[in-house]
Amino acid sequence: LSPQAGRGAPLASTERLPLLTSAEIAMTLATSGFLTIDSAQLEYRLIGPQPSDAPCIVLLHEGLGSVGLWGDFPDKLQAATGASVFAYSRAGYGASSPVTLPRPLDYMQREACDVLPKLLDAIGFRRGLLVGHSDGASIAAIYAGSHADHRLDGIVLIAPHVIVEDVSVSSIAAIRTAYETTELRAKLARWHNDVDNAFHGWNGAWLDPGFRSWDITADLAYIRVPVAVIQGIDDQYGTIRQVEIIQDECYCPVEVTMLPKTGHSPHREAPEATLRVIAEFAAATLPVPASQT
Repeated sequence: LSPQAGRGAPLASTERLPLLTSAEIAMTLATSGFLTIDSAQLEYRLIGPQPSDAPCIVLLHEGLGSVGLWGDFPDKLQAATGASVFAYSRAGYGASSPVTLPRPLDYMQREACDVLPKLLDAIGFRRGLLVGHSDGASIAAIYAGSHADHRLDGIVLIAPHVIVEDVSVSSIAAIRTAYETTELRAKLARWHNDVDNAFHGWNGAWLDPGFRSWDITADLAYIRVPVAVIQGIDDQYGTIRQVEIIQDECYCPVEVTMLPKTGHSPHREAPEATLRVIAEFAAATLPVPASQT
């Protein structure tokens, strides 16, 4: 695992400096750059302190998201919480390495179990939260339910999916038509180096008939940290059933915020309310830095 600044030479390498720990390597993280995780180059952005020096909020983007598509939300989140905020583009998105298509139907489980643990170690993650949107929320839930990670203080799930609903499939089929017939492809190309890889990797998996049986409810019962759910009442990709399942299956505390007149992207459509919920959750769950005690 090696952090890199931009596309140039690595800032630190475990091969060259085998005695360095992940936390020590993380001290060299620039405010933006690339991490090498296995064979993939993953672009990232860091706002605030190093993850090894302060509680860290790791952002996990949606199925068509990237570092850039978070906009200024990471900056506002850092200002509201005082925590380190780390966002990255998963393989196949943004400026990160492309993936081989079609994606396996368990791609979210693979991200949560194979990639995310290595990434958290690589950045020197010691305490903090996972904040995920849509696919990213599902990945956060899978990680929390499958890893007894003492470093994790809680998870925030924005518009999460835990099962596949008819409304999800119909909306995703509609966006495929839009991608093929409107300017949507050109708009997304602003945020993804290989826009077809990003779009078809996500869209193709969700529209595969075999994906209808995708279900992560079994992971929910094993989550042992507090959960905050933020759901738009007018979400075009999922219904209140997603939230109800989380409430029913989780044994841990679950706080739910339903936002009126809000669709699938609360952090863009209702940013102030979304920031307030996350900031309050962070204040209640994250450890207080030693400098403030």
